[in-house]
Amino acid sequence: MKNSIDSKHKLTKKQGQILVKLARKTIMERLGQKMPREDVKSLEKSLKDKAFENKCGTFVTLNLKLNEELRGCIGSLEASEPILSGIRHNSINAAFNDYRFPALNGEELDQVKIEVSILTDPQKLEYTDSIDLLDKLRVDVDGLIIRHGSARATFLPQVWQALPEPEEFLSHLCKKAGLPANAWEETKLEVLTYQVQYFEEK
Repeated sequence: MKNSIDSKHKLTKKQGQILVKLARKTIMERLGQKMPREDVKSLEKSLKDKAFENKCGTFVTLNLKLNEELRGCIGSLEASEPILSGIRHNSINAAFNDYRFPALNGEELDQVKIEVSILTDPQKLEYTDSIDLLDKLRVDVDGLIIRHGSARATFLPQVWQALPEPEEFLSHLCKKAGLPANAWEETKLEVLTYQVQYFEEK
């Protein structure tokens, strides 16, 4: 899995781990749990990093440690707020407001692994037909957004790990948007691509 993002907003592994810790702390606080005081002090000091003031799209993903099954994933595609605000908001939404799952409870928190993704600005992908679309998809590199009328959905680049075939990737994305699985073949969709830099808990 390639970890691609433009140099303007590229973060270090250390910075990424800080954001992952922020996501866990945010969820813990909502559940009435507390991090050790020394960990909190260290984290608060690290969060003063100017790099976190950049505005980027962000996603927070929760996966079960046992079998890597998705437990929640919510994010913002547009660079509408600073990274720190996005991680805080999306941590809460991924844990408690993903309509596909019940709200996370305190016992489950230790069973999940948290991943944060920092997005580049989405760019429109011009294509002529379904064959051209398949040719232009970059497996393991691009996240995809599709739009058609009020229907809209996205898959992060990490989803290529579970759906490595472009046809299958597009079909599942169409179904996620509430469209027929073959909509990408039968309908001219608006397609946008983006890349991410992602970090998961050690």
